Amino acid sequence: MITKEQIPQVLDHQVYDAEGKKIGETGHVFLDDATGEPEWASVRTGMFGTSETFVPIHDAAMVEDHLEVPYTKDQVKGAPHVDVDQGGHLSEQEERRLYQYYGVDWGTQGQETGRGTGRAGTTGTTGTTGTTGRTGRAKTAGGRGDDAMTRSEEEMRVGVERQEAGRARLRKYVVTEDVQKTVPVRREEVRVEREPITEENADRAMNGPEITEAEHEVTLHEERPVVETEVRPVERVRLSTEEHTEEETVGGQVRKERIEEATEGEEGKRRRHR
Repeated sequence: MITKEQIPQVLDHQVYDAEGKKIGETGHVFLDDATGEPEWASVRTGMFGTSETFVPIHDAAMVEDHLEVPYTKDQVKGAPHVDVDQGGHLSEQEERRLYQYYGVDWGTQGQETGRGTGRAGTTGTTGTTGTTGRTGRAKTAGGRGDDAMTRSEEEMRVGVERQEAGRARLRKYVVTEDVQKTVPVRREEVRVEREPITEENADRAMNGPEITEAEHEVTLHEERPVVETEVRPVERVRLSTEEHTEEETVGGQVRKERIEEATEGEEGKRRRHR
């Protein structure tokens, strides 16, 4: 159970669920108008804490530097949206809707908290007269009310998240190209050579019959181009990534509380100053 003295430790601290998962950050603590004890906490969730949901803290506990609640993360994030009035109070209808969502028995909650059993239907209700009280937001140290009014502002927090933007891959395929090369080739041609009869070749010339038919054959040769291919590695190719930093401008809306003074003059008129 969270006490009034623990409120400064609860505000702006992380909230974890029953399974140890981080839900968000505490925004405000709401007190029971009748007992002054902490009853609800608002939890900022979402990427930049832009969503705010309510969770009962009657059975919550401070563990080291964070608040642990006996509910799951999905249950807290899925709680119904509640509008808080300008006075920083939960209406009877909104509080009843939250209790029903979290499965809290309205008939027995008063006995568990020691505030009596004659409760009319919401925290801070007096059972004897049926007057409906409301749960107020605690923003002062220790949860004690005083004469001061706290002004709050929303602050836009901008962060970044890493996400997949696409994929790149290397794909190898085969193409066929026509290649032409010039190569010299040689071939043999017949050439008739005649020489006169001399003393040196007379013996060879006169060897054989005087008149006869004969033929002599010569084999001719030529070169032809021969094409063949071989595979050889030419380069290595790989994928790598490099980061480029760009600046992007984002916009949003933040709410700010304003406090004005209202005084009533002698003539019954109100003078307001900002």
